[in-house]
Amino acid sequence: MVTLLTRQLLTGVKVLAVLTLVLGLAYPLSMVAIGTLVPSQDASIRDASGQVVGNAHLAQEVTGDEWFYPRPSAGEFDGLASGASNLAATSHELLADIRVRRADIAAREHVDPAAISADALTASASGLDPDISPEYARLQIARVARETGISERGVEAMVAKNTAQPLLGFIGEPHVNVTTLNNDLANSLADSSDHRTESPGTH
Repeated sequence: MVTLLTRQLLTGVKVLAVLTLVLGLAYPLSMVAIGTLVPSQDASIRDASGQVVGNAHLAQEVTGDEWFYPRPSAGEFDGLASGASNLAATSHELLADIRVRRADIAAREHVDPAAISADALTASASGLDPDISPEYARLQIARVARETGISERGVEAMVAKNTAQPLLGFIGEPHVNVTTLNNDLANSLADSSDHRTESPGTH
């Protein structure tokens, strides 16, 4: 009996020692090493002056035809009210909202309502998703170019810059980050304004 208890005790001590080394030492050190090697994932976005104006992971409410519009938000883009509407696809309220959104977007973009993609009409699960489909982004290019005075080719280049491709080429769908896109647009407009207001001979 004493021998059996001794063996069990030794086995327990060995397991404790191994788990302490692996989980208490090796794992934390490996996480520190990975954190040191991997570049910082700061998602803050900054304006032309370097001030933080938002986060690349969060959509922002847009007013004004010179900007790209994100998806609708069930929480009115309030981070504290993040969430979906929880309305079913058969909900009369949801269908009514979609009809209104479709009409508004068609009028704003001067396009056939049938050409409007589904993500432009429905909110994401979080209500704060900054990504839209490339189709919805392309739908807005002509208006943004017209309102900002930037060429359509220039606006298309900004859209391309802010388009992410599927992970490993097949996981997910291409998507455009509207928050970073609008920030690039704002910085471009600010830069153009600075150049226009410079007096001759300042260089």
